[in-house]
Amino acid sequence: MGGAISPRRDPHEKLLGTVMLENIIPLTRKPDILDCLANLSSDEVFTPPDIANKVLDMLPKEMWSNPELKFLDPCAKSGVFLREIAKRLMKGLEGQIPNEDKRRDHIFKNMVYGIAITELTSLISKRSLYYSKDATNEHSVVEMDDEDGNIYFQRTEHTYKNGKCIHCGVNEGSLDRGDERENYAYAFIHKPLKEIFSMKFDVIIGNPPYQLNVGVEKENYAIPIYHKFIQMAKDLDPHYISFIVPARWYAGGRGLDAFRDEMLNDKRISTLVDFPNANDCFPGVDISGGVCYFLWDKNYEGDCLVRRMKSGEMTSEMRRELKEGDEESFIRFNEAVSIIRKVSHKKEDSFSKIVSAQTPYGFHSTFSDYKNENFSGSILLHTSSGEKFINREQILKGKDIIDSYKVFISKSYGERGEYPFLFLGKPFAGAPGEVCTQTYLSIGPLSDKSEVDSVISYMKTKFFRFLVGMKKNTQDAMRGVYSFVPVLDWNTQYTDQELYEKYNLNDEEIKFIESMVREMV
Repeated sequence: MGGAISPRRDPHEKLLGTVMLENIIPLTRKPDILDCLANLSSDEVFTPPDIANKVLDMLPKEMWSNPELKFLDPCAKSGVFLREIAKRLMKGLEGQIPNEDKRRDHIFKNMVYGIAITELTSLISKRSLYYSKDATNEHSVVEMDDEDGNIYFQRTEHTYKNGKCIHCGVNEGSLDRGDERENYAYAFIHKPLKEIFSMKFDVIIGNPPYQLNVGVEKENYAIPIYHKFIQMAKDLDPHYISFIVPARWYAGGRGLDAFRDEMLNDKRISTLVDFPNANDCFPGVDISGGVCYFLWDKNYEGDCLVRRMKSGEMTSEMRRELKEGDEESFIRFNEAVSIIRKVSHKKEDSFSKIVSAQTPYGFHSTFSDYKNENFSGSILLHTSSGEKFINREQILKGKDIIDSYKVFISKSYGERGEYPFLFLGKPFAGAPGEVCTQTYLSIGPLSDKSEVDSVISYMKTKFFRFLVGMKKNTQDAMRGVYSFVPVLDWNTQYTDQELYEKYNLNDEEIKFIESMVREMV
């Protein structure tokens, strides 16, 4: 754990015979083994030590000199949070407990606790914290009373009611694969904490599992799980909570709507640090929508300090409400707040009102009861594999707009890497007598071809797609992502310059939009 904690030599020392390696090859930085661990998956990600320390930096400095506090990582994987907490306490408590051995003994036995997510991570966490998988042996930094020390892991079972686990929501049987394999019934959210540790915790902090792959509705189908850890932590009423989680909760959906609303209205969240590109937090890990971490302070009541990170640097910082206006929405880019406010100030109807729900005509993406060739009286069906033809009688929904003009656009569009993005697929015209499968959304009804052309010109502007992008945190682009976009008159071909002038955007705001959105031809 570092020189001050170990009763033996610094574990980072590398010996070559009796000569230390750094005397032969000067080292500018001592390597950290926890920087080198391969992630279990993109859903169970090891936290790099530097990120763990940035999360800990959000806590008040005076905490590290308080010997009465108790810290819990309820989702320990590498043990990095526990290790870094112990290092800070060893330094912070020098004044209160001058004797190093007594100080170490007090910290490891009475202040630092973890709940591992699997048997493997329990072994890794114990090795990181105690330097030994057996915390009672001579190699442990402190001689604990139990070989697991204060890092708990025991197999926990799901509890099913009406076919679903009452704790995590997985379908019965989907993760029951025998006693010899992990069933991912994480103890922190499946078992009363008093059965694991009897004490009350002051700080609950960690990087929980993100989702469970249950393969029920389709292959690799997954349900989110990270919000369960946050909700359980709140129920335990600590002083501070901090977790690293996917940023997908900003948009809600997939069982996250109620959680999003709770988070956006929680005035106790004092700081939110946002990584639009997950690689900036977890190198080499691809997480759609990015990640974030936050500090929840039981005694805080006010606006949140929102920071955005890129390539290890903070690019913007703003103290504001997490929820913007009447919308249950979080705007992750501080530079976008003034733009959204200028647009919403005009009180125009939302474009989302003319965007269909998914499966606008009742056809799922897997629908295949169609003809490849046109026939008398047929309706043209736009699918992911091209234009097909069906009977009018096959249409289950949206019958009132079959014979209207409309615009079609893909319901999903994914991008990776650095901005600028397109944010949406290319819209295309839909004539009377044309419908689509679930692959597309239908926009309308519209009166004629000129209105179709007007809408398409609007959707291709950077202004339009920027407003969509401020709601779109995953590849899905359902009706809700259009809620910031105003409805206009469909009597002209729109350009960005006209829209910038209409909403009185200044040079800085225009520059930000241009930096975020690519041209669509």
